[in-house]
Amino acid sequence: MKKAFLQLHLSVFLAGFTGILGKLISLNEGLLVWYRLLLTSVTMYILFRLQGTFRKLPWKDILPIGATGVVVALHWLFFYGSIKYSNVSIGVICFSLTSLFTAIFDPLLNRRRFDIVEMLLSMLTLFGILLIFHFDTQYRTGIILGIISAMFAALFTVYNKRLVKRFDTNTITFYELSTGLVVLSIALPFYLHFFPVTSFIPGTSDFIYLLVLAWLCTICMYTLSMNALKKISPFTVNLCFNLEPVYSIVMAFILFHENQLLNGAFYIGLACIILSVILQMTRVAWQHKTGKMLAH
Repeated sequence: MKKAFLQLHLSVFLAGFTGILGKLISLNEGLLVWYRLLLTSVTMYILFRLQGTFRKLPWKDILPIGATGVVVALHWLFFYGSIKYSNVSIGVICFSLTSLFTAIFDPLLNRRRFDIVEMLLSMLTLFGILLIFHFDTQYRTGIILGIISAMFAALFTVYNKRLVKRFDTNTITFYELSTGLVVLSIALPFYLHFFPVTSFIPGTSDFIYLLVLAWLCTICMYTLSMNALKKISPFTVNLCFNLEPVYSIVMAFILFHENQLLNGAFYIGLACIILSVILQMTRVAWQHKTGKMLAH
């Protein structure tokens, strides 16, 4: 369990850089996600071929994995859209609502009883988001996109929980992202028709940021998080990822001086979100300790 939590928090730390990189990369959200998927999929294919670990799966297995990949591609699209229409702090804070959607989707999709404590902790996160939502109307479009992003992130984690029981994490990640790339490639011409750009090719700095995003913040981060998901519940994984905004916001304050754009309501809302994470981690640790005592 300790190893799983260590892997989880390391993946959260790497995830904290994704919002910063989304701000630094000048491409619009559609092209940004497409390049992220392309670089990640190609890199993973080359690595697995060299290591001799590439696995071909039948279509009956590729379809559910690929559908989950489309979900994560949509999550990324709305996440970076949220950052582009607001700022890093707002975009990553909205991601915290993933725990609320997970507390709803997991019982519905897996046919288990709703956990009242999970719902109450999620309400604390929701209260924090609502405080932030009302502090400045200029960020509402970004907040709405961020909320939609959190919904897709929750679905992704719940579906992945099923997949990690049947397949190894590298295989899942490769087929998910490859399918997301194929679907987005088909949709991209239509997307760019409504959201045109002046250039399709990233500059030197954009390309370097995209490599960091693909190699560290995607391949390493998803491998670590899905390994942790084998031992930890989807709700706890998503709630721990609520710490992602803390890392991103600190970096955004330093790099982009976003603290000059935010008021007291933002910090109160952030405090509510951090409190919900602390309470859930305390609860999980207590349950694990109690389970060991009962086992003895």
